Amino acid sequence: MTVVIDGRAVTAGGEKPPLPATAQALYKKRPPIHPKLVNGRFRQLKWALMAVMLAIYYGLPWVRWPRPLGAPQQAVLVDFTNGRFYFFMFDLWPDEVYYFTGLLVLAALSLFLVSAWLGRLWCGFACPQTVWTDLFLYVERVFEGDRNQRLRLAGQPWSPSKIARKFGKHTTWILIAAATGGAWIFYFHDAPTLWPSFFSGHAPIASYLFFGLLTFTTYSLAGTMREQVCIYMCPWPRIQSAMVDQHTLQVTYRYDRGEPRGAHKKGDSWAGRGDCIDCHACVNVCPTGIDIRDGSQLACINCGLCIDACDEIMEKVDRPISLISYDSDFAVASRAKGETPVYHFLRGRTVFYGAALVLVSAVMVIGFSLRTPYQLHVARDRNPLFVRLHDGSIRNGYTLKLINRGYSVETFKVSVVGVQTPRLQAPGLAPTATDVSVPVQPGEERVLRLLVSVAPQSLAKSLTPAQIVARVDGQTLITKTAFITDGVTP
Repeated sequence: MTVVIDGRAVTAGGEKPPLPATAQALYKKRPPIHPKLVNGRFRQLKWALMAVMLAIYYGLPWVRWPRPLGAPQQAVLVDFTNGRFYFFMFDLWPDEVYYFTGLLVLAALSLFLVSAWLGRLWCGFACPQTVWTDLFLYVERVFEGDRNQRLRLAGQPWSPSKIARKFGKHTTWILIAAATGGAWIFYFHDAPTLWPSFFSGHAPIASYLFFGLLTFTTYSLAGTMREQVCIYMCPWPRIQSAMVDQHTLQVTYRYDRGEPRGAHKKGDSWAGRGDCIDCHACVNVCPTGIDIRDGSQLACINCGLCIDACDEIMEKVDRPISLISYDSDFAVASRAKGETPVYHFLRGRTVFYGAALVLVSAVMVIGFSLRTPYQLHVARDRNPLFVRLHDGSIRNGYTLKLINRGYSVETFKVSVVGVQTPRLQAPGLAPTATDVSVPVQPGEERVLRLLVSVAPQSLAKSLTPAQIVARVDGQTLITKTAFITDGVTP
């Protein structure tokens, strides 16, 4: 008997009543996907790209790059300790984060443009989730065989052979995940230095934390979750829908040629039917388990493996290949109506993305070309605004920050322009009448107190525009300021 207690239906024995059949379907466990290995041009391209990208990821921290004065010799390094980011011949400082922002904007615009042209090309070939999932699937095939063998193994009871295969697969997965987490931390510490200290237990605690985090996420996302990351966790499929249209080239089933589909026996006529023999080869190789014949879908990552599988079948049944191919919905619909397909590569959105990409690239190039390793910043004293000395002269105080981002000691010669015959003083440095010579070490941001005294008769106004000039290594740095006398309030 079922009763209602506190708004909840329970049985007389205290158990919840069974869910209706419709509700049970909503909670059906997702069956695991076992994609079949296929050989073809897209599969070979994915193998090649995977090898290149994994080699770059694992090997880049060990690439050396010569830098003077004890600077890290690692080609790519995010050095939080010293506040520097090294990328081959470039080194950026924390206050130059806008360059990182520009690079992110360039990456986003490039992704938008490629998506508008070729759909989810990034997802199918270059996304880290795709790359590591391909690697983990390769390991799975080594231990458990291809699709049919894996399906049989999954249905078999546990045995020493099955336990050994599962143990070997998961152990290899963990080793790959650990190598992935280990390579990641080398991008934040000098790799040859961190390597021995990591295993001796003397590395920074953050190294162990991020090693464990990257190991866990790599194992879980690429090994156990796989396509669920692409379908449920990744936001990009939802965002991409705003960038593709009917003219976007993406993996497409050409229904104008494939329908009506159905089984076909050798010797039967092809008249009155389509080329699709409903073999499900495209479904069996799909890493996300979809049927491309259902049209464009959120779960399709445009990897092209279904193209390879379908081409193999078409060759076996002596039909033209490319029943599934990179094509646009507009072209397929045009052929279905007997019209000649037209491909529109230059469209409003592609022109906009391309123009924005060129504009941001130009700004980045100009910014890098004007970048200098030396900087001068000036802050004028506000309290007091000025001081009248015993000889009647007026003195203003300034705080200078001299930055040397080069790799050698540089001398900044500081002078003041805009007032007549200024007398300069800098505590800790020899007094001078015309300029102050300030040595700045490489990588140093030196703060200097500068006192400027001027005879009152040489000042025509209570506020005189002035400039503080620093000359270093053939360059002239100028910062505008002002010299204040009586009659001026804050």
